[in-house]
Amino acid sequence: MNRGVTADIDLDALSHNFRKIKGLTSGSPVFAVVKADAYGHGAVEISKRLVAEGAERLAVAFTSEARLLRNAGITAPVIVLFDPDPADAVSLDIIPVVHNLKSGRLVSAEAARRGVQLNVHLKIDTGMGRLGIYPEDMDTITEIASLPNIRVEGFMSHFSEADLSDLSFAREQISRFRMLKQRLSESRLKPKYFHLANSAAVINLPEAHMDAVRPGIMLYGYSPFESNGTGLIPVMKASVKVHSVRRVKSGTPISYGRTFIAKRDSVIAVVGIGYADGYRRSFSNNADVLINGRRAPVAGRICMDLCMADVTDIVRDSDVAEGDEVVIIGRQGEEFISADELAAKAGTISYEVLTSIGSRAARNHISS
Repeated sequence: MNRGVTADIDLDALSHNFRKIKGLTSGSPVFAVVKADAYGHGAVEISKRLVAEGAERLAVAFTSEARLLRNAGITAPVIVLFDPDPADAVSLDIIPVVHNLKSGRLVSAEAARRGVQLNVHLKIDTGMGRLGIYPEDMDTITEIASLPNIRVEGFMSHFSEADLSDLSFAREQISRFRMLKQRLSESRLKPKYFHLANSAAVINLPEAHMDAVRPGIMLYGYSPFESNGTGLIPVMKASVKVHSVRRVKSGTPISYGRTFIAKRDSVIAVVGIGYADGYRRSFSNNADVLINGRRAPVAGRICMDLCMADVTDIVRDSDVAEGDEVVIIGRQGEEFISADELAAKAGTISYEVLTSIGSRAARNHISS
């Protein structure tokens, strides 16, 4: 039996979510965020489908991610958000994000050495406090824009809290970005794109849509808000197999630390997933899995490679056997476990759950 997680990736659900985004933004160009291996969903196949659906740009974090797409034959424009390696930017024909004068000069020098004109986007720090040029620093912006062999195709910024109920600071960031856009409209610099809207802003801040939107988590079927009322469809189903089934007496301890002790004669399914597979130790005695279309609580501490589930109530109605499917994220029968549910139990966000489990899984990309 093959131990480990299998992730079924529903490309038709991905297409559905992309079209929802287009509907929410009145058809604005979409720069689809496929960093972190498309949030654990498999960047190559996800990117191919998004480009086919009409994504105008793809966005990754690092050059290595862009190289993976290029090596897979994906020719769509790719924005690299965080490491504008000059040589790779030219050789891979990608769009580096320049976040200070030094990085701008390096990209310009390499483009000049290679005799090419390279598109770049400038990162503006409107309040994230991470990377970027301050919007009032027109001298630096102007100097970068005047460097040889680069063309400033776009300006971008990033929200720090567009997913909160209080949107006052997010609107302040929009105001700062718009003020910069207004200043630039009075100069000779005419960028094609101003883009700021992440998934939260796609849903909640239409005034941030500007020239393009940059959704991430929405593509994969999850809202950044507690209530997913946008009609998105989760793209990933993650499952494993029952490794073994044990019948134990009342009083039997299960797993490390004896944090679970059977209160009755019980049936325990040993399941082939552990924290090495991204199934967090904080799910110990604190999460459910799906077996035979029913919920079964995790029993005891999550181990490195395995965990246990109490299936006593399930076996009263149906057998549980070695090799049975165990759903960690997704639907089985009428029951559904979302990445949001697991995130709430672990005190984190769905992004971390998806990337942790999905990136370690053997993935099947499925389309009807």
